[in-house]
This record gives sequence, structure tokens and C-alpha cells, in this order.
Amino acid sequence: MKLKKGDKVLVIAGKDRGKRGKILINIRKKNRVIVEGINLVRRHTRPSQKNPQGGIIQKEASLDASNVQLICPNCNNPTRVGMKVSPKGKKIRVCKKCGSEID
Repeated sequence: MKLKKGDKVLVIAGKDRGKRGKILINIRKKNRVIVEGINLVRRHTRPSQKNPQGGIIQKEASLDASNVQLICPNCNNPTRVGMKVSPKGKKIRVCKKCGSEID
């Protein structure tokens, strides 16, 4: 997976198509991501010590990583991500549109 926690992404499929957000959690084993403010679901919760009143809460559900696209921090456009090996031998993510390095 070429996405990391903290990346800004654009949702390209699903009910929240066109919205932008930041990745909060990256679930690599299942190839899924949780994006801030995207794919909100309602959960009915019982009263507990953490939430003494209980009730209905809204929280973000995971999205498949193929349904989001990275937004390049330099050109501010949604882009595919390429990989490049630096002279030190470390892998670096590269924007396919402008060619600049991402982090």
C-alpha cells in the first residue's frame, strides 16, 4: 500500500465521492483506510463507564484503499503514486503528475 497515516486523500468511489480528508488509520492487512469525516456510520451503544448515557454515536468506518487517491502536497491534485529508489537505497514515493517527491 502506498498510502500512509496523515496523507490527504480524495474519495473516488462510494457515497462520499469527491470529498477530501486525512487518513487517521491505515489497516494494511485488510488493505483498508479510515479517513477523517468520511464514511460516517451510526452505532447504537449501551451505557458503559466510558459513555454512561449510551445512545447513538457517529464514527468513521473503513474504506477500501482502492477507493481513495492521494493528493500531492506540491501540486495539490489527486495523483497516482510512483516509487523511486534514492541514491542511499531508500524507497521514496513520487507524484506521477508533477514528478516531485512526497515526504
